[in-house]
Amino acid sequence: MKKIAFIGLALAFVSFSLPACKKAGGADSVLALIPQDAQGVVVVDVNKAMTTDIVDKAIKENKDYQKYQEFIKETGIDPQKDIFYVAIGLIQGKTEAGETEQQGVVVVNMKYNKDVLLAKVKEKASGIKEETYEGLTVYAITEKEEAKPTYGAFLDASNILVGNEKAVKAVIDVFVKKADNVFKNTDLSALIKTANKNAMLWSAFNFPPDMMKEIANKNPMASDLADLKALLLYFDYANESLQLEIKGLGGDADKNKKLAETLTGFKALGGMFAAKNPEVGELLDKIEVSSAPDHVKIFVNIPQDLLNKLSATAQKQVEEKLAGMKPEEKKEEKKEEKK
Repeated sequence: MKKIAFIGLALAFVSFSLPACKKAGGADSVLALIPQDAQGVVVVDVNKAMTTDIVDKAIKENKDYQKYQEFIKETGIDPQKDIFYVAIGLIQGKTEAGETEQQGVVVVNMKYNKDVLLAKVKEKASGIKEETYEGLTVYAITEKEEAKPTYGAFLDASNILVGNEKAVKAVIDVFVKKADNVFKNTDLSALIKTANKNAMLWSAFNFPPDMMKEIANKNPMASDLADLKALLLYFDYANESLQLEIKGLGGDADKNKKLAETLTGFKALGGMFAAKNPEVGELLDKIEVSSAPDHVKIFVNIPQDLLNKLSATAQKQVEEKLAGMKPEEKKEEKKEEKK
């Protein structure tokens, strides 16, 4: 494992997709651990994700499925049964020098045996430091000497934390009632109420003041984004189709119409690839761009048969690339895949 510790063991399967049993308290109980000053959240209903046929098939057909089975045996954690939710809090903080920095924390709601999991972490990790904060042990794991450590904590019998130091300690402050949670954030909690919380993955994000204007000033091509103030996103698999919706909130009717036209123009540019790959044209046809007085929306609905075509095309391209490589290049490519 490359980055062992909490991310490598507690979240090793997030790369496979994510998991299930029946959920203690639901997504709100996990969100309630995210600090008040979060500007955005991402929530994954792992149960729903892992019970879809497409994810189950992907796991079992993965070339590393044997390692996946070994992981279950070694840790006692079955990602398809024992992980319920993953919630990510995105926080804009300050460095010691006063510069703005993005901080993040991941809360994994799951069934686990702390002693077994901690023993495995200590067995795999090269360097772990421990400290006590608000009565809980916080672990700092450094992968390389020059790298910043990853922090983690076993919050309680069903929640594990991973993130940078400030964000992990901020969640602990919420847990011990020393600080308020995200539901006390008036703007973000109002946005969360409008999110599609039935989806496999959803996100709500309020842009910091002037953030989009700064982006627009630095990149003229992004000028139409200047008036967006928030973002809602969801990703789901339903009725044998993959669905994605991205909604940018803000602006007015004219500005949003202009932005929608710009996005439609980018979609049209993608048509250049459709002649060589017809399935790309099919994919572009599934992308809908629309606007309203208060938002711009991109909606994508990809049926399973098109997903199969796109997967087959991608696999073919990988095989053709590998076939044209020299033996030493193939070795390097495989090394990159393992990372």
